[in-house]
Amino acid sequence: MADTTATFDFSTWPPALSKAQLDAITLYATTYALSHGVLYLPPAKHQPTVPTAAIHAPISLFPSPVPRRLFEYARKIQRTYNLLYARIAMDEEFLDRVMGADEGVGKVDDFIGQLWKGWKQLRDAGLAQPLHLGLFRSDYLLHYALKDSLSIKQVEFNTISVSFGSLSQRTAELHRYLLAATRYYDASPYFKLDNFPSNDTIAGLASGLAQAHEAYSVDDSQILFVVQPGERNVFDQRPLEYELLEKYSIRIIRQTFDELALSASVDPVTSVLRISCSPDLQPSGVIEISTVYYRSGYMPHEYPTASHYATRFHLERSKAIKCPTVALQLAGGKKVQEVLTQPGVLEYFLANEEKYGRDTLPAEEINNVRKSFMGMWGLDVGEDLQNPDHDAMKAGREEYGVRKAREAASSLVLKPQREGGGNNIYKEDIPPFLDILPPQERSAWIAMELIHPPENFGNYLIRAGTTDLESRTPVKAEVVSELGIFGWALFGGPDKQVVEREVGWLVRTKGKESNEGGVATGFSVLDSLLLVD
Repeated sequence: MADTTATFDFSTWPPALSKAQLDAITLYATTYALSHGVLYLPPAKHQPTVPTAAIHAPISLFPSPVPRRLFEYARKIQRTYNLLYARIAMDEEFLDRVMGADEGVGKVDDFIGQLWKGWKQLRDAGLAQPLHLGLFRSDYLLHYALKDSLSIKQVEFNTISVSFGSLSQRTAELHRYLLAATRYYDASPYFKLDNFPSNDTIAGLASGLAQAHEAYSVDDSQILFVVQPGERNVFDQRPLEYELLEKYSIRIIRQTFDELALSASVDPVTSVLRISCSPDLQPSGVIEISTVYYRSGYMPHEYPTASHYATRFHLERSKAIKCPTVALQLAGGKKVQEVLTQPGVLEYFLANEEKYGRDTLPAEEINNVRKSFMGMWGLDVGEDLQNPDHDAMKAGREEYGVRKAREAASSLVLKPQREGGGNNIYKEDIPPFLDILPPQERSAWIAMELIHPPENFGNYLIRAGTTDLESRTPVKAEVVSELGIFGWALFGGPDKQVVEREVGWLVRTKGKESNEGGVATGFSVLDSLLLVD
């Protein structure tokens, strides 16, 4: 069920603690975080090659309550989402129409257009590797549609560089430790171990990477992590590396786009991707790559020159399995999310016997996914929203989507085709933004109805990274918590089969006054779950 009758009183959260209790539990939490890798590299203009210091990541003191049935519902529909986005990534005609540079978003969004054009050229030349790997995260907020009806609604579906899998597991372990060490001073009857779900995201995400490596099936090949220069979030990435080495004997190499521009080569005959290195590190001086795992490459500023796009497409050209492919990155666009809400589109991907034979889903499973949608539309959409025919929707599209957004601005967010936080336009900022948005750029934006999370819901937040002791004191604030569910899918090949799993969860909590939600961008803290009635 997507909805539940609200019984838990969110306004009672967090439970009251005395100052002595708060001081004690803060010390427990911060020292545990520092001892167990809940860490960031400290802010610096240039990160040192060999790190010399670390700070604990921003964290909450209490886990955040989520109704157990809604948590289980989100986990259940993740597997349908895994299948859905795998099939979208394999549907070139659909992606060309929605995201392409000829008639879709890429026509007016240069970043999307550059990705699509490069992908189109590679397709025309013939792709060397039919398999795709996706490590996914579907993000949700609790939503009150009516006073006593609580549901969860999807914020977005992420297909590239999904982060905080490792740190989400560590934060869940931190809160379970606080329960064991202090019982949270018996401040709430909900503080029972059964209400603190385990979270094995590190093993789950690593199993997806290992599955791709096994499918590549070349001895002594390695997985390439494509990372950002000066990456602060290394302690979220390294546990995956350690899991792959310790459990699967798979070795990892980490490089940036700038490093790969010099080190990466693709064999013109076999399309094997090799990375050159010092013979002191590898006797042959080269490493064959089985899987390319992107922890970067999702924002335009990461492609400051044409050579950065060239490097991305050079890797895409190879036989290595990409996580994600350009196609799968495009599938994660906000425009795709909006198009999925249009009549018949979910059925096209999930109940299309002509296209997928017997591998279709029953109406109940499809409707469970649809229940997680908020209302949304493209700013370029025509008034005939019930007509899924693309050509028919072009008629009258110049004004309707914008006019509807103006009229409902107080209950909307506008989203572009961007990841990473800090890109959206909210409420009263929408009309003046529409005044200056060129008509030809409307197709790059979607309007989405705002989700209404519980009111008067709080937590204690701890941020680090400063020498000011007062700023490191837990701050009690009214908050909003976002639940993310992780999954992976390996798919493609002649049979178009999809192997997929649901593999863990994440909670990020932010002050209610903040519209954005990224931990790395400073808006949110890492949190975990408390399951309630």
